[in-house]
Amino acid sequence: MVGECWERLKVYLVFKFMKIKVPTNLNSVNVIRRAGYGLVRDPRNPVQSYARRLGGGIYPRFHAYLEGDSVNLHLDQKQASYEGSSAHSGEYDGEVVEREGERIKSMMANLVVSEKQPEKEAEGFWSKLFNG
Repeated sequence: MVGECWERLKVYLVFKFMKIKVPTNLNSVNVIRRAGYGLVRDPRNPVQSYARRLGGGIYPRFHAYLEGDSVNLHLDQKQASYEGSSAHSGEYDGEVVEREGERIKSMMANLVVSEKQPEKEAEGFWSKLFNG
């Protein structure tokens, strides 16, 4: 009974997040770190997650979980309402979350393009002078 309820909850939670697919040639941890997210260390939660604050305090913040080659994103508005609860006021879709998802996708596109461009060798003084 408990296992069945947990499986239903996991399926519900997976579909509530905005999922962003990370290209196979990029590392999802590097992508989320480049996007300005820091590792969240929570001793009560064994799952690693990443957050990007929107102001000076802990909340509101964008909160991301990495799952294989995808980033699961949502917006935490505030901390849990009462002690002993992990429930919080979060947004899983909407304009703000969509914009952040687009920002991450745009940053990933720039990473892919920059990785494909060959690096130009630095030219010295004499090679510039004689090779034109």
